[in-house]
Amino acid sequence: MSVSNNIAEGFERGSTAELLAFLYISRGSCGEIRSMLLFAERFDQAAHLKSKISDLKLLAESCSRQIRAWANNLQNSDIKGQRHLNDTSKAQYEFQRSADVFTRHIDEMVRRARPQDYKEEDE
Repeated sequence: MSVSNNIAEGFERGSTAELLAFLYISRGSCGEIRSMLLFAERFDQAAHLKSKISDLKLLAESCSRQIRAWANNLQNSDIKGQRHLNDTSKAQYEFQRSADVFTRHIDEMVRRARPQDYKEEDE
């Protein structure tokens, strides 16, 4: 619960910097979960749960990787967070996003129409 609560709190604060801080706290909580699972795995009383504990460790590792990927993406974002967006900056962001999608679409059309021009790049 600590993982999801920290993500929720960071998001609600409305800035990318604060969300990033809480994502790192969430990753720390994932580490705590893995530590507790490793500890539980060593108890004889948990022998019948080894398979479930192993599955949970994998899920915790996956969660940690996903949070890290999200944090990396946010670090490279130009958006400073919800509270910093006004109508003009939202429109600029949406325009840039649409322009990027359009450019990728055109690039793909050109690649399909003239594959000989892109052989070296694709290899």
